[in-house]
Amino acid sequence: MSAAAIPITPERFAAALEDLSLSSLYAKAAEIRNSISHLQASNEQLQSFADDGDEDCKEALSENEVVIERMRARAALLKAETERRGNRWIEVDEENQKNSMPNGISQEHAQDASINVLSQLSTNTGLEGQTTQQSGSLTDAELVRRIQQQLSDDNEGGMHL
Repeated sequence: MSAAAIPITPERFAAALEDLSLSSLYAKAAEIRNSISHLQASNEQLQSFADDGDEDCKEALSENEVVIERMRARAALLKAETERRGNRWIEVDEENQKNSMPNGISQEHAQDASINVLSQLSTNTGLEGQTTQQSGSLTDAELVRRIQQQLSDDNEGGMHL
């Protein structure tokens, strides 16, 4: 991150969440979990160099930890906003997530887990029969359907949010 870039404050982040649909909250949570996973993987690679005395790697590790904590706080805000609306937060198995990124579970298993979460989301919120538009140009149900389709069609692996 450049020195001029200042992260959004938790208060502004929480205020922005109020306008998002439930599926957008879950999509943002998935994006945050993915970012945390990549930062943790980066830290694992940097650790041996930092242990050997590389000051740049030590600094990068420290900066990554600050960013990870900020992202965890944002994930907590996403959960709080979801629950404030009277919805149940669907927690992803963090241990499985940690072990699956980047070298653990197969892409097929990750896709199955993602489809499971999306199915739970649509079932728990009644999206499967919803036809009214929530925000933007897609209904929540249409967004869930398109993400499921993308997961099943994706030949290169991964989900692009």
